[in-house]
Amino acid sequence: MKLSRSQMPDLSALQAFEAAARHGSFTRAAVELNLTQSAISRQIKELEAQLGVALFERIRQRIVLSSAGEQLRPEIESLLAGLEHLTLRAASRRDVTGHLAVATLPTFGSRWLMPRLPNFLAEHPGIQISVLSRDGHFDLAEASVDVAIHYGKPAWPGATCAYLCAETVLPVAAPGLIGADGTFPDAAPLLHMQSRPMQWPEWLTANGQDVVRGFQGHRFDQFSLLIEATVAGLGMALLPSYLIEREIRQGLLRIIPGPPSVTDAAYYVVIPDERVSDPLPSAFRNWVTGQVGSG
Repeated sequence: MKLSRSQMPDLSALQAFEAAARHGSFTRAAVELNLTQSAISRQIKELEAQLGVALFERIRQRIVLSSAGEQLRPEIESLLAGLEHLTLRAASRRDVTGHLAVATLPTFGSRWLMPRLPNFLAEHPGIQISVLSRDGHFDLAEASVDVAIHYGKPAWPGATCAYLCAETVLPVAAPGLIGADGTFPDAAPLLHMQSRPMQWPEWLTANGQDVVRGFQGHRFDQFSLLIEATVAGLGMALLPSYLIEREIRQGLLRIIPGPPSVTDAAYYVVIPDERVSDPLPSAFRNWVTGQVGSG
C-alpha cells in the first residue's frame, strides 16, 4: 500500500524542521529560511500532526528535539541532501548533450587518463564527464558509473570487461642515485608498493640477484606516494610504465639497465551489462583503447 501525495510531508515543513533542529531555535530557522517565526512554528505543528508525533519539546523558552525528532532528524537530513544533490546535478546538465560517469584507479586516472581526456572531450563536444576515484570492485549501478577502468583479471559481476593494456613494470631511480655506468648502488634502498610485496623478490630472482635484498626497504600504500619518493631519491622502485611517462620524459626518473617485467594482471575497460549497448560508454571504451601507446 502506498501513501497518497496528500499524506506525505510538505518539503517546506521538512526544511523548517531541519533548520530548527540545527539551530535549536524557531527564530533563527525563520531568519535562515526568510520566513516569520510564526510560519516556522505553524509548519512544525502541521508536520507533527501529520506524523502523529511530537518533534520538539519546549523547555524554559527553549526548544529541544524529542526522542522521535532525534530519530527522524538523520533521515530528513539525508532526504534534503539528496534533493540538493539532485537539483545541483540537474542544473549542471543544462546545455549538455550527454553525461558520462567514469571510475578509474586513482594514480592511473591522474597520471595517464587526465592528460589524454581533453582529446575525448574535443571529439565529443557538449559531453559532460564525471570522474570518480575507485580502487577494486564496487557496485557500478549503485555508484551510477557508466564505465570503469579496472586493474586485475577480466571479471566483474554484472559487467563486461574489454582488454585495455598489459602492465609493464620498469626499474627506475632518480638520476642522482644512478652511477656513471648506469647502474644502481647495491647499498641504496629498494622502495616497495605495499600491496605488491613479492614484486622485488621476483624481479631480483629473475635477474640472478640476491633475493633477500628484495624484502628490505621502504614501503608505500599508494603508487602516487611511491613515485614521489622515487623522484625524491629515496631509492629504486619498480613502477608501471604508464604511470611514470611524464617523469621519464622530463628526466626526473631514469630507467636502470635490466629487463622490464610484465605483471599477470592487466588493465580493462568495464561497462555495466545494462549500458553495453549505449553509444557513449562504447565510444569511451573505443577511444581509451586507441590511446594505449600514445604519448
